[in-house]
Amino acid sequence: MKHENQKCKILVIRDLLLETDELHPLTTLDFIAKLKERGIEAERKSVADDLMTLSEYGMDIESVAVGKRKGYYLASRTFESAELKMLVDSVQAAKFLSPKKTRGLIKKLAGLSSRGEAALLRRQLYISDRGKTDNESVFYCIDAIHGAIGEDREITFVYWQYDLNKKRVPRKSGARYRVSPFALVWDDEFYYLIAYDAADARIKHYRVDKMTRITITDSERQGKDVFASIDMSVYTSRNFSMFAGEEADVVLDCDASVIGVIVDRFGTDVSVHPNVDGFTAFVKVAVSEQFFGWVAALGGAVRIVSPQPVKEQFLALLDRVKAAQK
Repeated sequence: MKHENQKCKILVIRDLLLETDELHPLTTLDFIAKLKERGIEAERKSVADDLMTLSEYGMDIESVAVGKRKGYYLASRTFESAELKMLVDSVQAAKFLSPKKTRGLIKKLAGLSSRGEAALLRRQLYISDRGKTDNESVFYCIDAIHGAIGEDREITFVYWQYDLNKKRVPRKSGARYRVSPFALVWDDEFYYLIAYDAADARIKHYRVDKMTRITITDSERQGKDVFASIDMSVYTSRNFSMFAGEEADVVLDCDASVIGVIVDRFGTDVSVHPNVDGFTAFVKVAVSEQFFGWVAALGGAVRIVSPQPVKEQFLALLDRVKAAQK
């Protein structure tokens, strides 16, 4: 009499193959033993037939000598080792993910690799809680935002900040924010919602890990004409760390040594013209203290030439910083 799990035999063999690689193959006898552990009876011929069926289905099954027998392994899979390592590194670096969610995602990513590669990924796992969010509901927030965008609806939510005791407290005394969501952007290791605030008639940015209690309303989104004219990739390059400001065409006088910094920040389409000491860059930015901080951090290698009001704002900020240090 066949065991009730017998009909799952080929699926179990598929799962066993997913754990293999060239260094960890399985012989037909190995398959038979592992199937028996799961209460499934099998013979060498039936295992061989199932391997052939899975190969015809599209699994890249190769064989290698294991002593005097053949060992079978999965030669290729959806994600290569280098791709999984890159994804693991990205998850580890993402500050909008809590340590618990980070570990969970990396465990799932490791499950997409062979048993040997999964062990290597786990050994290379270094998670620092420092800088990670403690908001476990981030994924639910992201899902709700995507849902609202798909349904063309406004959302409301509570937005929080830290107080001096490092406790989370709601902004605006807990009053709900109401905006029209249009895009989610990963910038500077955080996820941001880019939305239209109809009350203030302008675009605003919100850190997703600081959003809670999101509700999708019955009201249609507003500000569609504003977003229709925006190239989101260009928009995000102009807004430093998602701090918005009034956009301006700014001329920068730069040392030759920072050409890579300028291209990394503004892209290969940035307009630059060589001069005696380096080059002049013509950029459009959202003028903010974060932009000024970026200029200051380059230690004089980048200088604001025009417009004059922007230059004066930068110099005034430097004066305030100097005065605060006295």
